[in-house]
Amino acid sequence: MRTPMLRGLVRWALVPVAALLAVLMAGAPGAHAATDLSTVAAALRENPVYVDPAASDQLSAADAEALADKIRDADKPVFVAVLPADQPERDLFVNLRTETGVTGLYAVRSGDRFGARADSAVLSEQAVGNLVTAVRGTDDTKAQLNDFVDSALRSDVGGSAPASWGSSTSDGVPVAGLVTTGVVLAAGGAGAYALVRRRHRQREEERRAALEKLRVVVDEDITAFGEELDRLDFHPGEPGADDAMRGDYERALDSYDEAKSFMAAATKPEEVRAVTQALDDGRFSLARLAARREGRPLPDRRPPCFFDPRHGPSVADVAWTPPGAATREVPVCAADRARLADGEDPMIREVTTDTGARRPYWEAGPAYGPWAGGYFGGGILPGLLIGTMLGSMMASPAYAAEYGSGYGYGATGGGYEGGDVSGADFDSGDFGGGFGDFGGGGDFGGGF
Repeated sequence: MRTPMLRGLVRWALVPVAALLAVLMAGAPGAHAATDLSTVAAALRENPVYVDPAASDQLSAADAEALADKIRDADKPVFVAVLPADQPERDLFVNLRTETGVTGLYAVRSGDRFGARADSAVLSEQAVGNLVTAVRGTDDTKAQLNDFVDSALRSDVGGSAPASWGSSTSDGVPVAGLVTTGVVLAAGGAGAYALVRRRHRQREEERRAALEKLRVVVDEDITAFGEELDRLDFHPGEPGADDAMRGDYERALDSYDEAKSFMAAATKPEEVRAVTQALDDGRFSLARLAARREGRPLPDRRPPCFFDPRHGPSVADVAWTPPGAATREVPVCAADRARLADGEDPMIREVTTDTGARRPYWEAGPAYGPWAGGYFGGGILPGLLIGTMLGSMMASPAYAAEYGSGYGYGATGGGYEGGDVSGADFDSGDFGGGFGDFGGGGDFGGGF
């Protein structure tokens, strides 16, 4: 294993000259105003810890290096920035996350203020808020940052370190000798980078396999909806058809086309959620069309039948007790409501498990989470799946890291794993820390 000193030499051997010049210029007398977040972001893409030259009295170069080594050894996407006391707070975290462009947990110490935010695929908003509260009031920067990082790394942070940290940076090392050091250590740095890339490739292969498993089920759903449209005895120009009916019909057709397009473009399991959302929208449009044609009141928007979303929108919630689990209220279609009332089993959607056996989708493994999330979004899915295999898996941060948070449980994440490069493609509402803006727009929250 490389020693901390050797790691530091490797990092500085690979620092871009432009970044070094920026650090040197920032430390020039009279040069400091507010820190440019693009400078901070560029440094964080290469190293987990950044200390602004104007805040070097808060955390020494050696302490910053030790903290960076701790994060790197844990292989987790945790970013720490130490900034001057006069750093503007407004939109600080969102702008820093946008500039850095990497999914992760971000902590900032600015003067005596401290705050943190994270993408939900990495750590929940509640968890981040609790971690911040635990270290709030600690005056010593070194102690506060180490306590925060230690606690965060024990909190099952999702994802892994970004691949770019294979060529990371640090502060406080002179420019002289970098070229020579780089020549000596380039082979070691390249080897570390190759290991990181292999890990990412393996993870991508696993996600592709999960997507292919989902593709079979989703194709069945798309085909079933297409058959519904084929059986539909409706023509836009028929006697009695009005604009509202034609609008429902067009929306159903559009949903069918969107589902096919989304599935064809999907490259990650979490992207399947958009497919099943489109199918759910289409079936609701058909339900509205049927009500208009029959002169019935328009149905309220409800989730699809829990037992098989292909049954269409539910008509009621009924008590149901799965084998070995607690009773819960689930949305059911009219046909399954009648079966349950007669003491019969509902018509349950079964899928193929890893062993090749056919099981209800909620007992078939984590890959079916994105598929179910598209149908049962809006926060209702956890209650439906309590006590099931899929529900237990989806409640863990590791699930969000592997399959993305876009399965309808707790957040609206874009499906990026911790450490993935997302650029500006993230939902700022999904990047939280439990304390938000206050009063005049401060981004660190109350308590300072």
